[in-house]
Amino acid sequence: MAVLNKIRQRSLVLILVIALALFAFVIGDVFRNLDSTGGPQDIIATVNGEDIKREPFMLAVQNMQQRTGPNTSETQVKNNIYNEELRRIIMSSEFDKLGLTVEKDKMRELLETSFGNYPEFQNQDSIFDVNKMSAFIANLKDIQPQGAPLSTFTINYAQWTNNEQSLANNALTQQYYNLVKAGVNATVTEAEDDYIAGAKTLDLKYVQVPYTTIADSLVTVTKSDINDYIERNKDTYLVDATREILFVEFKEEASVEDEDALKAELLVLRSDKLEFNESTKGTDTVFGFDNTKNIEAFVNSNSDIKYSADYFRPAQLGTAKDSLSNTAIGEYYGPYKDAGYYKYSKILDKASKADSVKVRHILIPFAGATSAAPDVMKTNEEAKATADSIYSVLRGNRSKFVDLLELSSDKVSNEKEGVIEFAYNQGFAPPFKAYSFDNKKGDMGVVETSFGYHIIEILNQTAFNNTLQLATVARKIEPSEKTNDDVFNAKQKFEIAAETGDFRELAAERNLTVKPVTFKELDENIPGLGSQRQVVRWAFDNETEVGDYKSFTVAGVGFIVAQLVDVNEEGLMSVEDAAASASTAVRNEKKAEMIRKKIATGALADIAAAQGQTVKNATGVTMSNTTLSGAGAEPKIVGAAFGLGKGEVSKPIDGNRGVYVVEVTKVSEATKLENYAAIIARLSNARKNNVQTKVYSALEAAAEIEDNRAKTVY
Repeated sequence: MAVLNKIRQRSLVLILVIALALFAFVIGDVFRNLDSTGGPQDIIATVNGEDIKREPFMLAVQNMQQRTGPNTSETQVKNNIYNEELRRIIMSSEFDKLGLTVEKDKMRELLETSFGNYPEFQNQDSIFDVNKMSAFIANLKDIQPQGAPLSTFTINYAQWTNNEQSLANNALTQQYYNLVKAGVNATVTEAEDDYIAGAKTLDLKYVQVPYTTIADSLVTVTKSDINDYIERNKDTYLVDATREILFVEFKEEASVEDEDALKAELLVLRSDKLEFNESTKGTDTVFGFDNTKNIEAFVNSNSDIKYSADYFRPAQLGTAKDSLSNTAIGEYYGPYKDAGYYKYSKILDKASKADSVKVRHILIPFAGATSAAPDVMKTNEEAKATADSIYSVLRGNRSKFVDLLELSSDKVSNEKEGVIEFAYNQGFAPPFKAYSFDNKKGDMGVVETSFGYHIIEILNQTAFNNTLQLATVARKIEPSEKTNDDVFNAKQKFEIAAETGDFRELAAERNLTVKPVTFKELDENIPGLGSQRQVVRWAFDNETEVGDYKSFTVAGVGFIVAQLVDVNEEGLMSVEDAAASASTAVRNEKKAEMIRKKIATGALADIAAAQGQTVKNATGVTMSNTTLSGAGAEPKIVGAAFGLGKGEVSKPIDGNRGVYVVEVTKVSEATKLENYAAIIARLSNARKNNVQTKVYSALEAAAEIEDNRAKTVY
């Protein structure tokens, strides 16, 4: 009671403490919702002063996800929408500068091109009627946000206006690029230079002193040298911000004990068992695999894979195809592991079945069936009645099959008298395939699929193979609760040990493989783990420091524990990271200086003798091919040679593989052409073909872009 009285006396203090804590939480959240530049979380990016806002951005993402389906990840969709918005803003500013617009007549032309073939917008003579389109648009505006049917889909007013804007932007973009292309042409001088580069030839003598003539041990490369090289080659060493992590996996996978228990459970299913019946208060006998009278019900109630009465070809039987094929009818095979399951199979029947069939069919669709035309109005029942009626006629006289094809909606097969030939492994509607392969040549029947009702006649069956009908009880191989608990505990112990221990050493002690990975801020996938934005976000969080570690739940794996081991900010590559590639270049520069000091002026033969080399020859050298015979690609050497006259000897020149001294022995001038029109056309076309990519890349590089995606929607 004394404790309760003290709590009551200090209730005001407790209320104030709680209020302050809540206030601190809210204020902290406000500050966290500001990015590093002070921008609010609802600004995805700012491009040339125009904001890409979160709400319309995410709405566009949602719409695209609905269109693309599950095969495209959310991050991929966001990237696509961002790139679309980026292009729209950048190009719109260019349109505004040039005063490019799409006027009413042009928009009508664009709409007619896109929708002119839609029956909804055509008159009785199947000619585009702008008044019908205008009425359709006016109706969309009146009923918004609801939509109206158009062809095989439904569209609302917002979607229509977005489509109009997209058409206008595409037209403006094409007009813009056409204007640029009109100004991109090669000159006569450029055509002459291009021609001469391939037609003028030199014969050379040269001495090459390879960099390998000086041992690497004689050249010292310092950090200062590498840093200086990076500064002189900034474009090569500019990098995006990256993070490097190490991670280990704690996989939630079935143990040997789990698999043994699973196999034992499958074997027990063969025997009958007694179960207490709560209703009758008696004991019932539940038939096992051996004695069950309803094999389908038995499999479906005991298996993770539903029963199939199909006859399976060898290629469909998985890893156990040979053993299953050699098992007698009525006998069992297994338990065996296949495709992530333990399976126990009973052979029900064996038969020789075709792998290829030739059939003909008449298809009667119903409203809502797959690929049904908009004018199909029959209900399912009406379509069935029509199919049955056609079937009755054909049973009496199959020669009328071709005459009745006019009733079929399958226009493709109709052109071949309704005939379709296909193999068993081709993708056909399952009921259609089952009838075609499981019945005999000459059989005919009515079959329902998602496309409607088919009257199928089997004309021929070929390529027969031995097949099996089997009943398989399959259990997915999954870890038990105890195994998952053991994995979780192992992960927890690793995290505790990582507080004071070395990450790699701890992993080695536990026989865990340490996997390194480096990624950028907007990356999504981690090799071996798939999409793991949670890990990328953590690694780039301002509060995460080198040496920090964290565990993550990973679907299909279990857990990983990751440690941040390196942080590289955007800008020039660090000396340490650049050392691998820059050291060789710096070392060669220093070797080149040493070699040049050793080369005295004089005849090539004397230089070669003094350097322990030979004089080499290269004939027919052109500016368009910078490969030097006997030396490889040496553009600087070839370029320098074309600056020399006949008989002239160059100074030492630093090349890719050594230092060269060159003498021109023969100059074969190019014969001037009377007309360079063909070359001008070729050069002009090549440039025009690259305009679209290069112009937009240049515009994007010049744009002022503040990209906040990583802090807002990724």
